[in-house]
Formats: sequence, C-alpha cells, structure tokens
Amino acid sequence: MSPWEVLLSALSGIGGNVTRAALTLLGVLIGVGSVILLLGVGSGATANVAEQIEGLGSNTITVSPGFSRGATRFQDLTLDAAEALQAPDAAPDIAEVVPQVSTSATVAHGTVSTSATVTGTTANYFTVTNSPVAIGTPFRDEDNAAARKVAVIGASLAEDLFDQADPVGQTITVGTTPFTVYGVLHAKDTAGGSSANSGIVIPLTRAQRSLTGYTALSSITLQAASAESIDAAAAQAELVVAESLGVTTEDATFTVTTQSQLLEASTSVGSTLSAMLAAIAAISLVVGGIGVTNIMLVTVSERTREIGIRKALGATGAAISAQFILEATLLSLAGGALGVAAALGASRFEIMGTRPVISAGSVVLAAGVSVAIGVFFGGYPAIRASLLTPVAALRHD
Repeated sequence: MSPWEVLLSALSGIGGNVTRAALTLLGVLIGVGSVILLLGVGSGATANVAEQIEGLGSNTITVSPGFSRGATRFQDLTLDAAEALQAPDAAPDIAEVVPQVSTSATVAHGTVSTSATVTGTTANYFTVTNSPVAIGTPFRDEDNAAARKVAVIGASLAEDLFDQADPVGQTITVGTTPFTVYGVLHAKDTAGGSSANSGIVIPLTRAQRSLTGYTALSSITLQAASAESIDAAAAQAELVVAESLGVTTEDATFTVTTQSQLLEASTSVGSTLSAMLAAIAAISLVVGGIGVTNIMLVTVSERTREIGIRKALGATGAAISAQFILEATLLSLAGGALGVAAALGASRFEIMGTRPVISAGSVVLAAGVSVAIGVFFGGYPAIRASLLTPVAALRHD
C-alpha cells in the first residue's frame, strides 16, 4: 500500500464511527488543554508575584522580625532600630528608612463598612515602595510629627466606600477614629486581590496612638543608595539592627531580604507550583491515552475480517500497523489541536485569581505530546492487528 492509500484507509476508519472518534478526541482535548492551562496558571502566578516584588520599588531591602530559635529570644523590631539605621555614619549605603506597623481594622464611610489592612508609616513610604498617589496627595513629614488623623486609601477600598464619588477630603472611620482622606493610591496589578489596593496608609505616630499601641514594628523597608550597593546596604542593616537589639549577627533571628532574593524565592516557588500543576494535569493525558488504546483495540476487533481480507489481497503487516497507528495519531493530533484552542480561549479569563500566561513552548509541547499519545497508546493495537494471520482473521465473526 502506498502512503496515500494508508492515509485514506486511516481516515475511512475514523469516519466509520464518528461518535467513538469524538469521545476519543474529547479525552485528549481535556488532557492537553488541562496541561497547557495549568502550566499557564503557574507562569501567570509567578509573573504576578515578580511584578509585585518589582513594584515594591527599586533597590529595596526588607527587614522582618525573627522567630524564636532554641534558647534565642524572639527579636522584635523597634523604632530604636529604625532610628539607628538613619544615623549618618551607621549605614552609609542606606538612603531611606521606612518603619512600618500593620494591623486590620473596620473602615466605614456612611452606611458602608469593610475590613482593611492599615499600615502606619512615614511620609517616604510612597516613594520608597513605589506607591504613587493617583488622586489627591500623600501625607507629609509634618503630618506624622503631629500624629494627624489623615489617610491615603487603596483604589479598591475607595471604590467600595465611595463608589464613583471623589474621596479626597471626605471622612472615614478606622476602628473608632475619624480620618480625613488625603488621597487614593494608584491601582496595582496583583494576583488574587491585594491589600495594596484595599488597604489604608496612615502616619506611623497616629497608628501607634489609635490602633496598634507602641508595640514592635511589623517591618522596616530600606532603600539602598544604588543598585550596586544593595548587598553592602543589606550587610550594614543586619549589623546595625543586631547591635540595636543587643544580639550578635550569629544569634539574630530577624531577616534581611533583598529584592533579588525575593525574586529568586518566588521563581523557585513558581517553578514548583507549575511542575505540580502539570503533574496533576498529566493524569488527564494518561486517561486520554488509555481511551485511545481502548478505542483502537475495539476498532481492531470489529475490523478483524477486513484486516484478513486486506492481508489475503497482499497488504503487509507493516501497512496494517501503519494504518492503525496513523488513525490513533490523527485522533490525538485533532484532540491536541482542540485542546490548544480551548486553553487559549480559557486563558482570557482569570483562574484562581490569576490570568494564565500561555507560552509558545507549552503549545509545542502539547503538539509533541499529542503525537506521542497516538504512537505510544496506538502502538499495541496496531501491532496486534499486524500480527493477525489472514486465515484466522477471515474466520472471525
């Protein structure tokens, strides 16, 4: 048989039972579409986290409280530590110091109320963390010095509380304390919603008086003098904070994290997430492949007499085998193509709060997997068909 005759025979075999072929296509479609889409979700989540980290601002370093380790006591971050970092000669590679406290509180305006994350900080927070104000103005150093009841709110919170009205100059209640809205933060693109868009930023001194008390800081954000001095600034921060807390750097349990470290960690977590999602979706591919094997075995059984007649007329075992492998491969390729189309369509919507990012590599992988499914799972039925003898096949009812 010529290659063209083999192809026509394969197409004829597929068309002989359209319902069966459609069900086989569906199994492969679900498997391939799931793999592409879940890989896209992993890539999208990684990209969103990386964007959020980069959105914290350039050359940023974060100092976070430590946890108990053996006999080492819990090490709270204090305002003294933040002030020590601001000393002129203590850390020459640190340009800005932003102490922060954080808590949750009920926020209300009129009859509307919701829960939000409240951050108490200093006026340089907005520039260091790359959090520009879209409407109105940020609060100033003098507002912090006077502990004024002023606030800058997130874009989502502004919409929840004020709908389409202008929030600037309006009064909101945070806990039991009234605050005047100075401005609204520029909306940030984030995965699954974010406190950056639904939070409130108020002067540190006012947060301590009205909400948190004079407790430990939640974190200290630093800005290095330049990109080249980030590592030196991080080392200086660790030394100064440890000295302020009265511990050695070896006994320190607080953490000093640079932007590059956060990106590396998020990339590692994202790769692990993608691998896990792909492994879960691969189960669908295996099920689809088993479906291909089952369908082809049934096809071989139903067409045994046809195989016997063709062999009696001179068809070789290789030609018979090629026909059934080609049938399985065509079904798998068609299912794979539909799976790619379905994944591309679904990627236009958010899944688990994340917009999937479909890469060309995952599409190429899907095409390769589709061919592999046809060849691998269609191989056994094809070999079985090729080994039938004409006499035994012709006797089959």
